[in-house]
Amino acid sequence: MKINRNQAFRFWGALIVGAILIGFTASPAVSGDYAALDGVNGVKAVFDVSSGSAETINVVFWAVKNVYEDQSVRSLANPPKVAVVFHGPAVKLISTDTKGFSDTEKKALARFADTIRQMKKNGVTFEVCMYAAKVLGVDPAAILPEIDQVGNGFISIVGYQAKGYSVVTIN
Repeated sequence: MKINRNQAFRFWGALIVGAILIGFTASPAVSGDYAALDGVNGVKAVFDVSSGSAETINVVFWAVKNVYEDQSVRSLANPPKVAVVFHGPAVKLISTDTKGFSDTEKKALARFADTIRQMKKNGVTFEVCMYAAKVLGVDPAAILPEIDQVGNGFISIVGYQAKGYSVVTIN
């Protein structure tokens, strides 16, 4: 059987591309894009959220979700642990009472509530500072049920930090 030049080129091209793909999938993701993860066994992060912007919260939480969904993080020896603590103006974003928000903001908040529900199913811990809720007039009964209510969110942040969680501030 005689193989022409085009067939040979396709064969060797496919072989090389296949070898490259196997190399990428077989290599540990730790050394991938994040040199900061070299030697890290697992990621524990607590996001300290005070931003009250309905316009930007979905973009910000895309990045928060990516912390535990990223293959580089998931390939570490220990699974990622993520917590989120809301305080300040952010408590208004996690309430079912959306009066005072524009129609566009209400749509963004509905998407945000869906994101929180999905993240909770994925094992993310959520807490809200009830001191902030009281100061801002947010009814505790209107807070999304996926979010645990704590007296002082700063105590939660300190507790997570004492347990080895890295604090990421979003304001």
